[in-house]
Amino acid sequence: MSGSPEPRLKARYTNEVMSKLKQEFGMKSSMRVPRLEKIVINMGVGEAIQNIKVLDVAVEELGAIAGQKPVVRKAKKSIATFKLREGMPIACMVTLRGARMWEFMDRLMTLSLPRVRDFRGVPTRSFDGRGNYTLGLKDQMIFHEIDFSKVDKVKGMNITFVTTAQNDAEARSLLTHLGMPFRK
Repeated sequence: MSGSPEPRLKARYTNEVMSKLKQEFGMKSSMRVPRLEKIVINMGVGEAIQNIKVLDVAVEELGAIAGQKPVVRKAKKSIATFKLREGMPIACMVTLRGARMWEFMDRLMTLSLPRVRDFRGVPTRSFDGRGNYTLGLKDQMIFHEIDFSKVDKVKGMNITFVTTAQNDAEARSLLTHLGMPFRK
């Protein structure tokens, strides 16, 4: 790397978590051990149909949270009941990899999730069967990067943790060892 220190969570993964997972699932090769590949943050903005400025605010907020510029996503097909036409900008998303991914996950677990009101842990049933975990947040204000005075509307988002795990048990174990606060 270019002289910057290794993220705290990545160092923990390579030094502790890999050996625990290898032992837990009886893996012979360290390349077989599940690892975090990327984190995808998606913010759907349905109000952008009437007011496109709402999407600009969402892009700005998501950029502040993720630390990189979001991509604006357009509708894939028209839905008349929602007054939605194909090609209309409707959401924004960011894909984090490498050091940014580890830093974001560290910030999410240590700073942001504890700020959720009545927090009892993240749900355990949000795995997709292929080793990926999606966490839905109702409020963007749990992140320290968001300025309360500039927020006019509460927007939710989905955060997907994409892992190389073969199944949900491996992925859950990986995220648990990394410090994800699952409900008991």
